[in-house]
Amino acid sequence: MNPIRRSFRQCAQPICAVLVFATLAGCATQERAKGPARRPADVRAQIVRLLPAKTADRPGWATDVTAAFAALGIDPDTSNLCAALAVAEQESNFVVDPAVPGLAKIARAEIDRRAEQHDIPQLLVRGALALKSSDGRSYGDRIAAVRTEQDMSRIYEDMIGRVPLGKRLFADSNPVHTAGPMQVSVTFAEQYAHEHDYPYPLADGSIRHEVFTRRGGVYFGIAHLLGYPASYDRMIYRFADFNAGFYASRNAAFQNAVTIASGIPLALDGDLIDYESDKPGSTELAVRSLARHLDLDDREVRRALEQGERVEFEKTPLYQRVFALADRTERKPLPRAVVPRIDLKSPKITRKLTTDWFATRVDQRYRACLAKAGG
Repeated sequence: MNPIRRSFRQCAQPICAVLVFATLAGCATQERAKGPARRPADVRAQIVRLLPAKTADRPGWATDVTAAFAALGIDPDTSNLCAALAVAEQESNFVVDPAVPGLAKIARAEIDRRAEQHDIPQLLVRGALALKSSDGRSYGDRIAAVRTEQDMSRIYEDMIGRVPLGKRLFADSNPVHTAGPMQVSVTFAEQYAHEHDYPYPLADGSIRHEVFTRRGGVYFGIAHLLGYPASYDRMIYRFADFNAGFYASRNAAFQNAVTIASGIPLALDGDLIDYESDKPGSTELAVRSLARHLDLDDREVRRALEQGERVEFEKTPLYQRVFALADRTERKPLPRAVVPRIDLKSPKITRKLTTDWFATRVDQRYRACLAKAGG
């Protein structure tokens, strides 16, 4: 899968700056919103009502979510608000930097794994972990006490910046890849911030650190969930994409159509090509087998599949002809979106989970939110 890309002088209080920003941004992005503009105060009030009663600092959550929708130019209608809140509830239960069970063991295991990968003896690893870190404790003591991903990320950063062995182990690559209350990809956030103006000042110049905050976490999380055009008729497909990548549900449906048209079984994982290789993968080879039916050569097929993470893929002759062929084969219209079939793998996951499981759980929360909103 291709790695995806995410000062108000007169306000004395930070919250005042956010509220002013939300109001101004809401006006500035009105043309991109689907519905009539809503007053930020009304959006905040609705979010407070929709949040679980046990949520800590509901007004603060409401302010940051409202500001994110305004900054991104996304319509804060009930459906979109419930979608964002459902993901945040699933990923963190509305805790900004949630504790992860067994994280100390995970952090140490990552160091040991990389040491073995680089043929570094454990004697050197133990020596490095015994060194004093930037906060006065040894790295080993800090790792033993780690509870949240933010803590773990800062330990790795400290080791990369201060310990020669740390740079050798991590090569400037922090192994904490997702962060914050919506568990958004740090890589996505950094790329998105490079392409768009991030609406908050960076205290230390680090987008990574912003993702761990509530304001940054919901901003980049909502951008990843709702900030791209899609023709889905159900929100569950966006939830699946949030887990599997942009347009993964649409692409899985395309793979299903290729399977039906060609008779070649494909994994419905939403990955149309390997972006790190010029060699054709299983989906591309299956499409090539249909060449005489599609009237497309190999280069045309490749160029179309390379648009698999863009909405424009749906306008390509390849997409349209494959579905036309598969629809005729089945004698009925095939679905244009399918939840990808992907097993989720992570040191934090201790049981068998899938993208379907994730999307279904979030969709249940989404529907409960809609019911609470009265529709």
